[in-house]
Amino acid sequence: MTDKVNDEIIIGKVLEGDREAFAALVDKYKSGLYILLLGMGASHQDAQDLAQETFINAYRKLSGHNSQSSFAAWLYTIAVNRFRDVKRRKTFSVASNPPNAQIDGTPTPEEMYMRKESELELHNLLSRLPGRYRIVLLLHYTNDLSYEEISAVTGMSLHQVKNRLYRARQKLRKLWLQPKEASHEKSALHELR
Repeated sequence: MTDKVNDEIIIGKVLEGDREAFAALVDKYKSGLYILLLGMGASHQDAQDLAQETFINAYRKLSGHNSQSSFAAWLYTIAVNRFRDVKRRKTFSVASNPPNAQIDGTPTPEEMYMRKESELELHNLLSRLPGRYRIVLLLHYTNDLSYEEISAVTGMSLHQVKNRLYRARQKLRKLWLQPKEASHEKSALHELR
């Protein structure tokens, strides 16, 4: 069974009165939602609060969910809109700690350190991207949404989503390579002296 079918079965149970079934949807989407909100610029506490508000709103409006679209896209739309509303009213502090990725196997301490450094660097680079690019990257790569679902979440046309995703990758690649090239140049100059 696909995720969409599983989600629709759970939604059906909730709408029939089984309130406990909604917990399965919360468990399934809470980390992706939290990571999305962090990536958009919310602090740790703000991301937790917004994720909780998003689930409450989704529960209250569950009967209005269109079964033709995925629950994930609908949920992320609620979160993005809520984030934008709150952001208009207050300034978020940029999250200082990126989310910890799940690690398969038992890496060596050196591998753990290198992975953590890469996560920090990527998180810092993402925070330097404009929000319009950051959101499409997060929705596509962190939350595995299709172009169509991203279009539904953001309100952009399909062409705009593809264009923004392409440009976001280019900007991120440029930012990723920039510090490395600068550090290589510095070390080369140091060796010449």
